[in-house]
Amino acid sequence: MRLLVWKVVAVAVFAATMSLSTRAQSSSLVCSDATLTGDYAFTVSGQLFLPNGTVVQRLGIGIVHFDGKGNFTQEDLVLSSPNAPPPPGVGPTNAEGFNIDEKGTYAVHADCTGAFTIEFPELKTPTGGSVKGAVISVHFVIDNGGRAFHTVVTSLTPPGAPGPVPALIHSDGHKVSATEENQQ
Repeated sequence: MRLLVWKVVAVAVFAATMSLSTRAQSSSLVCSDATLTGDYAFTVSGQLFLPNGTVVQRLGIGIVHFDGKGNFTQEDLVLSSPNAPPPPGVGPTNAEGFNIDEKGTYAVHADCTGAFTIEFPELKTPTGGSVKGAVISVHFVIDNGGRAFHTVVTSLTPPGAPGPVPALIHSDGHKVSATEENQQ
């Protein structure tokens, strides 16, 4: 019986030590807005659930520039499944068809989690009017010492919509690094 008690005590002490060790390691993470600095290429995919019951698949690519001070700009090319309703207007694009002039703010916490909000530019309607652009709120985790991030959309308000629609969308981004050839 004594041997069993000592084994239980030993296992409990070992578990407590491992828990404290893991906690100490995780608390050694120190991130800030400056952890995300520079250009990151990303992929995005997921689904939108529209009020009329339509489920729209989304798939895209893009590049985001974080300034290290809580601001960012991005451009992206996101495609929708054929059942998606047409947008209420057209936003600015570059020569390759990427949506441009997207911007927002971000905040990074010391534990390397954070959030950002993307503000899309107004869309121009066929009649010459304008419609408020989309607004997307995102939560993220930083990976690989700031060289990567992983996101989940927490709120998505489509262009001109009165409020957010349900969405299951995520993205993964990786820091763009110049090759030796490009550095010369």
